[in-house]
Amino acid sequence: MTNDSVTVIRAARLIDGSGDAPLEAPVIVVRGTKIESVLQGEPPAAIAEQADQVLDFPGCTLLPGLIDMHVHLNLPGNGTPFEQAAREPDGVLGAHTVTAAKTALDAGITTVRDCGSRADTAFHVRRAQELGFVRGSRMVLAGPPITTTGGHEWYFGGEADGPEGVRLKVRSLAKSGADFIKVLGSGGGTPNTKSWLPSFRPEEFAALVDETHRLGRKITIHCLNAAAMEQAAAAGADQIEHGWFILDEAGHQEYVPAVADSLVAAGVAVTPTLSVGSYALRATQAKEVLTAEDEAYLRRWEEMLADNLTHVGRLYEAGVTIVAGSDAGWASTPFDALPEEVALLCRSGIPAMSAIQAATSRAAAVMGREDEFGSVKPGLAADLIAVQGDPLTNIGALRDLRLVMQAGTMQAGAGQAGQTAGALATEAAR
Repeated sequence: MTNDSVTVIRAARLIDGSGDAPLEAPVIVVRGTKIESVLQGEPPAAIAEQADQVLDFPGCTLLPGLIDMHVHLNLPGNGTPFEQAAREPDGVLGAHTVTAAKTALDAGITTVRDCGSRADTAFHVRRAQELGFVRGSRMVLAGPPITTTGGHEWYFGGEADGPEGVRLKVRSLAKSGADFIKVLGSGGGTPNTKSWLPSFRPEEFAALVDETHRLGRKITIHCLNAAAMEQAAAAGADQIEHGWFILDEAGHQEYVPAVADSLVAAGVAVTPTLSVGSYALRATQAKEVLTAEDEAYLRRWEEMLADNLTHVGRLYEAGVTIVAGSDAGWASTPFDALPEEVALLCRSGIPAMSAIQAATSRAAAVMGREDEFGSVKPGLAADLIAVQGDPLTNIGALRDLRLVMQAGTMQAGAGQAGQTAGALATEAAR
């Protein structure tokens, strides 16, 4: 297809990302890489005549391409411990980044936001993608996440301490090409870190946010406890990853309504990453023999996932902006996990339409990229998926793909759907 080629796409309904009721019998006209128009019913004969390709998806729903707001493209997502996976050579991590981006795209995830990779590995793969050597999801990158010396994910190379030290690290990442800044505001799965305590002092949080915003970028902060979330909100962070309420080493949690109020007041969005718990449970339950350690792991994750589902529902009810991110690559979370994340958001009590927006238009808006992609409207990138059925009545339909289109290029699913331009022109002229 040429840069000005025209593709016409028809389906039973369109969920455009706006939150409005679905459009019945939509006709999407794609010219080159962008959406040219959104029509209803039969396309005018003039459009039909100039179409280079026509795709029909009877019984299907069209949606914007999905956006995964939290992935780790360097990591395998197969249960390999982080400290082991992250010690592989840069070439291995780069090769896995290529594979992960392709896997995500094939699942209808046209954009991924990488929340932590080592050194320049992801930047190099993105450059190869720009040169046409790599096929995969559009990459929005942070590079190495900023952490304290010895802090969570320190293996990626983002250690920095003190207000001036963290400012220097932000500048260095901006120089490397980071689209946004990711900060490890609490401990996590890295040994010898504490998920129930903040990692940085308030003055370091303030310096991180100030320097990031001064350089025209957004900042998101990994927070697994209430105190870290309070510090992030007070500093003016744009977003929080996970947003859990861990109290102690055992992983017990306790929801704090005042934290939700502070997030709403500061306009801070949250990516709950519920999929981590779901896939951790599946991977452990699939073992033929469970050790005592496995049994303890299961009990802990069963409790944490149940708590997280309840807490996400309460955050949503309080008015916190929720976006969808799977944490693909971490632990046992695969790169096609985003539909599972959207389903889990629904389980938490979020309506299906809002959960879909969390993985499309709202995700793009939180990144500040809503004028580029995330919705089906004229002028935006032609990132589209078609799924069989209606995800508003069966959210599992997001896995039943019939089309993946990224920036106007078919990536998967449309092989049997095409109709000749001449046939459509004849039909439209009747």
